[in-house]
Formats: sequence, C-alpha cells, structure tokens
Amino acid sequence: MVPPADDAESALQALEPVLRPEGWAVLDSLPPYREEEALRQAARLREAGHPPELVSAVLTQSRLRTRAADKFGEFAASMLFTPHGLEQATRLPVAALHADRFHRAGVASVADLGCGIGGDSMALAGLGLDVLAVDRDPATVAVATVNLRPFPHARAQLGRVEDHDPHATEGIWLDPARRASARGRTRRLHDPEEYEPPLSAVAELAARRGRDGAAGPVGAKLGPAVDREALDEDVEVQWLSFHGQVLEATAWFGPLAREGVRSSALVLDRSGTHRLDRGADAPADPLPGPPGAHLYEPDGAVIRAGLIGTLADRLGARTLDPTIAYLTGDRRLSTPFARGYAVRDVMPFSLKRLTSYLREHRLGVLEIKKRGTAVEPEELRRKLRPRRFGDGSATLILTRIDGEQSVIVASPHAAQSPDGAAPGGDGGSR
Repeated sequence: MVPPADDAESALQALEPVLRPEGWAVLDSLPPYREEEALRQAARLREAGHPPELVSAVLTQSRLRTRAADKFGEFAASMLFTPHGLEQATRLPVAALHADRFHRAGVASVADLGCGIGGDSMALAGLGLDVLAVDRDPATVAVATVNLRPFPHARAQLGRVEDHDPHATEGIWLDPARRASARGRTRRLHDPEEYEPPLSAVAELAARRGRDGAAGPVGAKLGPAVDREALDEDVEVQWLSFHGQVLEATAWFGPLAREGVRSSALVLDRSGTHRLDRGADAPADPLPGPPGAHLYEPDGAVIRAGLIGTLADRLGARTLDPTIAYLTGDRRLSTPFARGYAVRDVMPFSLKRLTSYLREHRLGVLEIKKRGTAVEPEELRRKLRPRRFGDGSATLILTRIDGEQSVIVASPHAAQSPDGAAPGGDGGSR
C-alpha cells in the first residue's frame, strides 16, 4: 500500500528529528518505554530544552521499539520504525527462513522489492548476501537505511517494482502490498491480482529473471488465503504457521522451489521448525468415520497447503465429516502438525443436554472450539454460564459428525495444554 503524497511527506517530516545525530542521541538515552511514564518523560525532555517535534519523534520511536521486541528481539533497541511498517514487518525468525532459501540455492545477491522497514533485508544481509532494498515510500526507505547500517553489503533506495531491472541482482524477494486504503479505512486484499504488484506480475518477473524457459530465483510473500491453483505447478507454495497462527504463504520460483513439491506447511513452535510437504502423489483426503479415542486439530498451515490426507496417513486417522478438517483415531500420537485431544464423550448438540452433562460432571472451566457449525463459542458460553457448575476443566469441540451437529467433550493431550492460539485457528473453510 502506497501512502498518498501528503501522508508520505508528513511521515518523513515526523522522522527527521531522529535522523539527526542529536535526536538519535536523545532516543538512545531514554529508558525502556512505559506508557504510564510517557507524559512525565515528555515533560522532562521539554524542560531539558528539546523542541516538541523531537520529543514527539523520540517517544514515538521508543514506543515502537518496545512493541517491536516481539518481532525483532534485541535488534529492536537499535532500529527505527514506522507504525505501518512495524505492523507489516516479517518477524525476524521467519525472515531468516526466507533468507535461508536464497542462501541454500547459492544466490549471492538479492533485491528486496517492497522492503518496508527492512526486516527481510536484514536477514538476507545477515547471511552474507549482497542486498538491494527498494521501496517507493521515502519515509520507509529512510527507516530501512538506518536498520541496514550494520550490514556493509546492503543498501536501501527509493524505487518502484515496475521500474526495477530484474537482472540487477541474482535473486528477487517481493513483499507485495496486500492492503488498500479508501475513505480513511484500510482493508485486506484477498485476491492476489489486487496485490501491488499483482501475483501475475510477480510470476512474469520470475520468468524474465530466468533462462531457457525456466523461472529465476524469485520468492514472494503472499496472504495466507491465496489459492494454490493461482500459480503454476512448478511453483512451490509454502504456508507458514508461527505458534499456531498462519502468518503467510510464500511462493518460491525457479531454483528456490524444491523439485516435486507443490505445496508445503512450515510450522514454527517452541520445539523448533517442522515441515510437511505435498507432492504430485499426495494421499487423498481420508474417508469419514466414527469418533475414536483421540481427536486431532490440524494446524492451519497444514489445512491451507492441502495436506490433510498426508497428515491423516501419518496418524492413521480418519475424518469426522467430509467437509471438516478434524481428524480422529484410536491411538494417541504426538505431532507438531496438529493439536491432540483425548475424547471423553460425544453427543448430539443440545443446549439442555449439554447443560445437564456439565452440571453432572462439574465442568466449569471450558475451552470452546468450533468448526463447521454456526454456534459461536462466546454466545454458547454466555448461555451456559459454566462457572456455576464446578472447577473441572474440559474442551468442548462443536462440529459436524457425519453431517450432524455434535459436541465432543475432550481433554488436551498433556504436552499440549491450552496456552494461547490453537493450531488451526486460521484454518480456512474446513
């Protein structure tokens, strides 16, 4: 998304105080940002004789640095940000995986087109690649220039994807704009042809960069809702899940795509990085069957990559319903690609029956999940008022079983007790 000219100029003016040595020194002298201390800190800075625009700029950057620690760790303390740029920036561990593709393919130089604040460029440069970071927003280029200063083989410049010479570097990385602004509101773009540049232009760029009819080493970050069929078969599309949340799909062209892999799921969790691949001979989706002793909720990246059949084959599992991505089996197995539950009871959905069951078993601490049903968890929670039943805990899974609205009462497998967003939270229509 390209800001209007007035907004771009305003953003650059807001950054200017911290781009000067005196502003940078004040920024680095500040203690860790605390919202409750911000007004007092601003007053102290003004009393010290600093102009209002500098005070505003350094406190804004201090606040953004604190927020950015979640994505950039200790690097955030020496970086600059724009609010929009930070929101859209790739997390550094994810950017490192992008960079590793180029590094493993032997690509020595990469153009990062639509570089934003420079997160992916930092990761590429950190692996020793020559990096040309390009963005069409002046404020963003200024921020990226600062963030790339530790890397002598990386530079940022103002430019447009449409004007870029695809032969300026060996490889190309793109992060197309996937949001549009109108009448002061921002909306996500789900159609890849609405991206800026559109997906077709990315594919054309890969073709222009290649030789002898083969695509060149090009990678592009896409929205997680992209349809695999929107790209040629020789392009690998990888969906990435970070601690249960599907963050992106990435299209890999030419030598960056692994031969025979049409789609893949990359799952990052506390135990490491895990990959599941789908080739041309991937197993078909399993047939439905009755609930077993265990239920598995596939990670959203697995669902979007079309790997339900592959995961079911690994687990020896079946589906509960042809249109629902829950899997079930009789064995308890551990996998990073799904969250597992021990099934305690199964019943047709009925508010009266469910209320009686919870009261009888003194279940008042509930995690409520749904897939394939119109019942909303929070609405059900309000109707049940479960805390009155007791201190016992359970997971209620609202879903369809052979077409019938049902409730599965379950307990998470011990190593996967609820701790935030569950895998599959962005799992698509299934």
